[in-house]
Amino acid sequence: MKLPVIGVTMGDPAGVGPELCLRICRDPAVRRVAVPVVFAAPCTLAAVAEAAGLPEPPAAMPLAEWRRRPVATTPLVVDVGCRVPASFRPGRIQRSAGLAARQCVDAAVEEALRGRVAAVVTSPINKEAWRLAGVRHPGHTEYLAALTGTRTFCMTMASERIVVSLVTTHASLRSVPGLVRSEAILRTISLTRDALKRILGREPRLTVLALNPHGGEHGLMGDEEARLIGPAIRLALGRGWQVEGPVAPDTAFLPARVRATDGYVVMYHDQGLIPFKMLAFETGVNVTLGLPIVRVSPDHGTAFDIAWQGRASPSSMRAAVLWAVRLAKGSSQ
Repeated sequence: MKLPVIGVTMGDPAGVGPELCLRICRDPAVRRVAVPVVFAAPCTLAAVAEAAGLPEPPAAMPLAEWRRRPVATTPLVVDVGCRVPASFRPGRIQRSAGLAARQCVDAAVEEALRGRVAAVVTSPINKEAWRLAGVRHPGHTEYLAALTGTRTFCMTMASERIVVSLVTTHASLRSVPGLVRSEAILRTISLTRDALKRILGREPRLTVLALNPHGGEHGLMGDEEARLIGPAIRLALGRGWQVEGPVAPDTAFLPARVRATDGYVVMYHDQGLIPFKMLAFETGVNVTLGLPIVRVSPDHGTAFDIAWQGRASPSSMRAAVLWAVRLAKGSSQ
């Protein structure tokens, strides 16, 4: 049976992304279900392999050649043409690293849009290096939405144990109340419901969180629940979806509630990511729902402190590839 080709980006070359790419190419669990094609600078992968004591990277071909014949049956490196200067150092924030990471993402997304890879798995970037490289978007999620012309999207953290979708993403806590709108809540509910229904084969059970402590205490601690969140939930219920809320955040992640919930919709970043990472840090992944392509990434950052040392755990990266395969199959049905 022909395995799906999964495009994997190198990420920030000063971080653990290159090492994870090397490990994924030889990972038996990955090789059983997918063919990883890494969009990277081959010289960087080779340097990381030597520094970390890892096997050499797979064979490489220029991006232009890959586009003429986009066929892969074994792991492959696609040379996107980024060049790391002699002044480059691992474990540091550098403009050149941000430029290389961006170039890898641009190439992989283009290949996914043209159907030459089934999904894209993005290795971690450093947001400061990203900005030094001229990217004005706060992270992968927003950049990929702009790159694909997507207006309706959301960031979802997924694992076998818990799934969390965010109404707002990389926004300051001060700005969150102004960004929480009924249409944004309903959009996040809809995207999460559609994705989980494809995966589960049934109507998912969703829990929507309140914004304020104790759900606002009938307006004593805020009125967003009555004014914004409640109306969005009623619209979702009117469509026949299984949605409950607004649920007070301090009890939303108790074990019984987690077992009874297929997916959470939370109002802001840390409201969802703190419990998610407590429950699924090693196996959790980041998914961007709503894009015309499947995009997944590991649930961790660049880990500059251990970059190029052969110490990076591939658990979350492995999970990202496996989720990418799963979602790609679901989107093609």
